Amino acid sequence: MKYGLEELTKEEARYIGEMIDGIVPHEVDADEEEFVLRVENESGEIIGGCIAEAFEYRWARMFLNDLWVDERCRRHGIGSMLLREVERIAREKGCRVVTLGTASYMARPFYEKHGYTVFTTLQKPNGYISYSLVKYLDKDTPEYVPTDNSGSRFRLSFGNDDDAEAILNGLDAYSEAYEQKSETADFNKKLPDADGNFAAGVIADVDKGELGSVDALFVEEPLRRKGLGTYLLKEAERFAKENGASMVITSAGDWNVGFFKKNGYSVRGELRDVPKGHDCYELYKMI
Repeated sequence: MKYGLEELTKEEARYIGEMIDGIVPHEVDADEEEFVLRVENESGEIIGGCIAEAFEYRWARMFLNDLWVDERCRRHGIGSMLLREVERIAREKGCRVVTLGTASYMARPFYEKHGYTVFTTLQKPNGYISYSLVKYLDKDTPEYVPTDNSGSRFRLSFGNDDDAEAILNGLDAYSEAYEQKSETADFNKKLPDADGNFAAGVIADVDKGELGSVDALFVEEPLRRKGLGTYLLKEAERFAKENGASMVITSAGDWNVGFFKKNGYSVRGELRDVPKGHDCYELYKMI
């Protein structure tokens, strides 16, 4: 059966997010909070920092988006100082876990020394591996103290948008030696009902020549189990394949993972008891 695909409006994309937010189990009644930490030297120059977010999906979780230390200042405990502060803030806010991502050319051993464990791996087309790691803050983990802790003399404080940009620029400059930037394309589509009203929608994208990603998929309750979600998913996969991707990845919880498994997706990693009482999964499908 063929459906008439149309572009999602910004309002409809927000609506999908709101509807999914109402379905996903919550742990805390709190909005997402993003913050920036910066480390500066004696001259006031930023030499390291991180960007983190608490309460993603209203879970008791801190997500460490980015952490960077200037190459000239590494191996002096600055990264450890930043990570300890992120964990302190997470505990202060009532977060149970901290999660983060890294790559095989970056800092996996560093995070493992601090008690983080890998829960997903993904072989990238460029040959490198990306990892997701987690630390449960309520578990008794020995604190790692760097051999050289001389970086602790530098000032650590909350930063601003300019500091966040400096952190991201520093990471980009480092990553360029390993990963070339790819062009991205969006696949944000909807299916209207017989009256032209929103019936279902998907928010997806593809890094051309690399990976496709399905970020959100929603079907109105009365229209479920009629093939609309499967149709949108297959259209997103087709778009990814047309743009040179050989794999599509997505995330799901124990409340909806069955839908993706029925459509040929396999689990590549599992985050247990997040949110509390549930499990989350990272999935993939070769296309």
